[in-house]
Amino acid sequence: MEKTNAIGIRSTAGRYGGTFAHADIALEFGMWISPEFKVYLIKEFQRMKAAETRQLTSDWNLQRTLSKVNYHILTDAIKEKLIPKLLSAKESGHVYASEADLLNMALFSKTAAQWRKENSNTTGNIRDHASLEQLVILSNLESLNAVLIHQGIAQSERLLLLNKTAIQQIKTLLNRQTFKRLRK
Repeated sequence: MEKTNAIGIRSTAGRYGGTFAHADIALEFGMWISPEFKVYLIKEFQRMKAAETRQLTSDWNLQRTLSKVNYHILTDAIKEKLIPKLLSAKESGHVYASEADLLNMALFSKTAAQWRKENSNTTGNIRDHASLEQLVILSNLESLNAVLIHQGIAQSERLLLLNKTAIQQIKTLLNRQTFKRLRK
């Protein structure tokens, strides 16, 4: 210790004595002494990083799943209130797409087609690339849109109401400590 001016290593004599080192120094020494330890340490680090990544993405996946489940509430409202009985499956699909784009416009200010055109080299869709806050708001907007459809409110009025709601909610969520902690 004296020869190297080591400040991260300490040695004490006696019954409970020993050589103690800063964790970084001890790990480096252990890796130098034992290649098996070095491999173990690298694998453990990789395992911990993978677990951390899973934890971070699980919140996003939960919100994406919640959004998908809520979408069924919306599609049922569309089916009951907006689709006349004699439309073909293809024609009904246009109504569902129109309502999905209504939500996209309210929250993202663009349709799915516009997003795909802007992001042609990206896999997935606009919602797959949404933030956690956006997915929470999307879930809320889907439920609200279902209620508005049941109330018979026209699509143009619903778009304005949904957009105002999205703006208000994003401002609220971005200022909340819970979401700031989730981001870290």
